[in-house]
Amino acid sequence: MSQQPEFFRDQFPYSAPPKILFDGVDVPTAMPSDIFITDTTFRDGQQARPPYTVDQIVTLYDYLHRLSGERGVIRQSEFFLYSEKDREAAYRCMEKGYRFPEVTAWIRAVKKDFALVKDMGIKETGILTSISDYHIFTKLGLDREQAMKQYLDIVEAALAAGIRPRCHLEDVTRADVHGFVIPFVQRLVQLSEDSGIPVKVRLCDTMGYGVSYPGAVLPRSVPRLVHALRQETGIRSAQLEWHGHNDFYKVLTNAATAWLYGVGGVNGTLLGFGERTGNTPIEGLLFEYIGLTGDHSIDTTVITEIADYFEHELGYSIPPMTPFVGKQFNVTAAGIHADGVIKNEEIYNIFDTGKLLNRPLGVQVTDKAGAAGVAFWVNKQLGLAGSERIDKRDEAIQAMTAWVAEQYKDGRTTSLSDTELLVAAKLFLPGRF
Repeated sequence: MSQQPEFFRDQFPYSAPPKILFDGVDVPTAMPSDIFITDTTFRDGQQARPPYTVDQIVTLYDYLHRLSGERGVIRQSEFFLYSEKDREAAYRCMEKGYRFPEVTAWIRAVKKDFALVKDMGIKETGILTSISDYHIFTKLGLDREQAMKQYLDIVEAALAAGIRPRCHLEDVTRADVHGFVIPFVQRLVQLSEDSGIPVKVRLCDTMGYGVSYPGAVLPRSVPRLVHALRQETGIRSAQLEWHGHNDFYKVLTNAATAWLYGVGGVNGTLLGFGERTGNTPIEGLLFEYIGLTGDHSIDTTVITEIADYFEHELGYSIPPMTPFVGKQFNVTAAGIHADGVIKNEEIYNIFDTGKLLNRPLGVQVTDKAGAAGVAFWVNKQLGLAGSERIDKRDEAIQAMTAWVAEQYKDGRTTSLSDTELLVAAKLFLPGRF
């Protein structure tokens, strides 16, 4: 085992953006029959925002349970156990008696902490096992042999306590896959077989360096990383998780790619909260899961309830263009788009957002919306559909459209509010409003 650090400077020069290298080698997809989601809203998610209160954690856990559905798509949720508040939150969620998501722990890699996990009746815990030489040599001050021994000692302590260990391979997309990652996971598989307790491995793309491109090289290639682990260690898909970050805008693509090439679980957070650019958003994972599996057992309207809770109870302003949860994600501002929507909303809506998210398609009325946009807004307010709709060529709609244009003559840049539009509607369509 090499005792000199490998920093892959050809891929990670640091003085320039990281390079994506190719050698043309491709590997086959191998999506498991059972894929699932795991949650870290209360662990990694809390590291990127003001801490939740115990009551807020319990409420969000209830939402996760409802989102998980009858099949348990969201399989587990991990909790800190550092403080009395952390432990109270975990206890109260366990008292719910839900099968899904199962409450799991995250502790320091310290043997005495396993007693705390066992005393609480938690059956699985995450353990930090940093895997790249950036972490081993420069952060921990160890060499690979010392790190291997330290990590295995901790895993054996967990197994001795009857607890399922989940090894978090921190910074795996900058690690020496064949020189250290695979030998370590091979030892974990052996410990798992000897103990009869499944040891899990979470592949942590800590800096978002992973790429999904065919023919890209290790350690950045998600397909080849997952393929190598499954082929060379024999680890089962059910014991493999992916945990990604969004530093390079690849977080959801990399997560889906991990599923496609053999990872059973993908780890995420509600609304994608997580360090720096965040984790894989669970709401995004759910729609990706449905697309890959055809499982429609999930009540996706709960996503909108969660978004409302974050905005109205937690005081978080969701960026308006955020897919599925932002106020503008299914609102068109272009008149030509509104014109298409009037004919058939499928033209400019990603799916039936009214049915699946309880968020009907909308039109933002500005001077760019035109008569089509104004007509759409009026018909939506009045609940008119089909032949009952007021046509954009109607004189009242044309007059209201002229009024809208007038509001922008002095340089206004914001959209018109519903309150403003209702005043105008009462003026131009008095018999309707």
